[in-house]
Amino acid sequence: MADERSRCAWATSTPDYVRYHDEEWGTPLHGDDALFERLCLEAFQSGLSWITILRKRPAFRSAFAGFSIDAVAEFTEQDEARLMADAGIVRNRAKIAAAVRNARAAQQLPDGLSALLWSFAPAGPRPHPATLADVPATSPESVAMAKELKRRGFAFVGPTTAYALMQATGMVDDHVADCFRADAAG
Repeated sequence: MADERSRCAWATSTPDYVRYHDEEWGTPLHGDDALFERLCLEAFQSGLSWITILRKRPAFRSAFAGFSIDAVAEFTEQDEARLMADAGIVRNRAKIAAAVRNARAAQQLPDGLSALLWSFAPAGPRPHPATLADVPATSPESVAMAKELKRRGFAFVGPTTAYALMQATGMVDDHVADCFRADAAG
């Protein structure tokens, strides 16, 4: 029997999107390495469709040592060359270099990446968007997050990427009001 639950409109075009929407997107995620993975993947997504990144995620995880901050921070120029030759991932020199740079920057955070990112989560509940057209691309919090990350040496972390990260990791709940996951993601 088909699943007739109401979902966010973006999540209905492929089974991959349905699964991601239903099981991950908007669910609070903590942990330095877990959030580092999402930060990297959101940066790699910039200019591409999220489905491309989602389908390449297993290859990204393999290529980037499971997104262990400490492992990626040790990547060398040879590792970056290896990644540029890996057809399983998005081969963008600047984004690959940013992932390594971001791992090194994350190592320098006194309280860790998770604590820093979550410090920008808006306090208290807010109304769910009625439609996808009501979902913003940025927020004052994502602008502040991006500014702070850049100040701390991170790259490829503009306000739109920061907001997408906030949505994906449950810092904000942008499931539309009639979505079955609205208020249930956390």
